[in-house]
Amino acid sequence: MSAHPHSKVVQPLRIADARNLVRHVFVRDLVLACRIGVHSHEESQAQRVRVNLDLAVREESLADDLSHVVCYEGLVAGVRALAGEGHVKLVETLAERVAALCLEDRRVEVVRVRIEKLDVFVDAASVGVEIERYQVKK
Repeated sequence: MSAHPHSKVVQPLRIADARNLVRHVFVRDLVLACRIGVHSHEESQAQRVRVNLDLAVREESLADDLSHVVCYEGLVAGVRALAGEGHVKLVETLAERVAALCLEDRRVEVVRVRIEKLDVFVDAASVGVEIERYQVKK
């Protein structure tokens, strides 16, 4: 999300770009149970986290064939697996792992990952982190 320079209203990211053959693949509001946090009670008890992904994906074909796209079903399965691997101390660490997972597909040029812990403060909807990572060109 980005804010207009003269407004406090948050606007959605503009990722899809026809001129540069980039499509926007996304996952919205995936809520998972995850053992995450630095406090001792967070090591043994899972808590809810919300995951949002935004990927800038290089278009290689317009064919109606799953092999020509980054599959969001695979992304969701991968994120679920990461969340279930065991305790992680930092939301930042989980975000980095999710970003690395997304960038395993060389068609993904940029990924933005937002991880939110939903039940930390009674007077806040969520706390968390958002990161953006780029494909390393080889």
